[in-house]
Amino acid sequence: SKLGDVYVNDAFGTAHRAHASTAIIAQFFPTEKCFGYVMANEVANAEKVMKNAARPFTAITGGAKVSDKLLIIENLINTVDNIIIGGGMAYTFLKAQGYEIGASLCEDDRLDLCLDLLKKADAKGVKLLLPIDSVVADRFSNDANIKNCSNHHIEAGWMGLDIGTAASKTFADVVKNSKTILWNGPMGVFEMSNFENGTKSVAIAVVEATENGAFSLIGGGDSAAAVAKFGFNDQVSYVSTGGGALLEYFEGKELPGIAAINN
Repeated sequence: SKLGDVYVNDAFGTAHRAHASTAIIAQFFPTEKCFGYVMANEVANAEKVMKNAARPFTAITGGAKVSDKLLIIENLINTVDNIIIGGGMAYTFLKAQGYEIGASLCEDDRLDLCLDLLKKADAKGVKLLLPIDSVVADRFSNDANIKNCSNHHIEAGWMGLDIGTAASKTFADVVKNSKTILWNGPMGVFEMSNFENGTKSVAIAVVEATENGAFSLIGGGDSAAAVAKFGFNDQVSYVSTGGGALLEYFEGKELPGIAAINN
């Protein structure tokens, strides 16, 4: 710290960790410290979504595990109008409701938790939308046999690897009628071409909503990778550089890298 007069933190991607180079060194610059342009934009856009969201406000969550998104879903139930759930995590919710999910990804120790989240959303008047159908495969491969089927009964040996055609349309309609959109997590295994359509249809809906005046924040990580893959980076409002950091922000946690500058 003796080598400089001013400390500038522009690393939002590590803001959720109390590193020596971010949270600690800032203590040695009691007055001469600030955010860089990227960090300032990240904080401003995150706060716009969580504190000044135009409505309807829709959160799109996806990815493999409910456990990864548990805290963000719980926190968003208090803030949003709609929560769309896709990706592997959706099948834990579906099994919790008594549906047959075949060989789809599932966290059996989270079934009661899923039912609790559904009840909390209902009590708050929040629409929690699960996919009504899936693109299923007989193995985890782009070359697998695939078909579209209802999520009420996925045959044994088949696994859901993307949301289906009906779910894609339902989700897209909700997104297109939203004024604020937060997207964190893909709808399927978008890295494989046969299972990218659900994520792409949601991405197209986000772009359309943005063109019609909605504010769209893409939450880093796989969501940012998906938007980049489909060439939509310049057609959404903001793409975050920090997956984990943004996730923890929306979980309601204080981020050490941000607190070190603000305090």
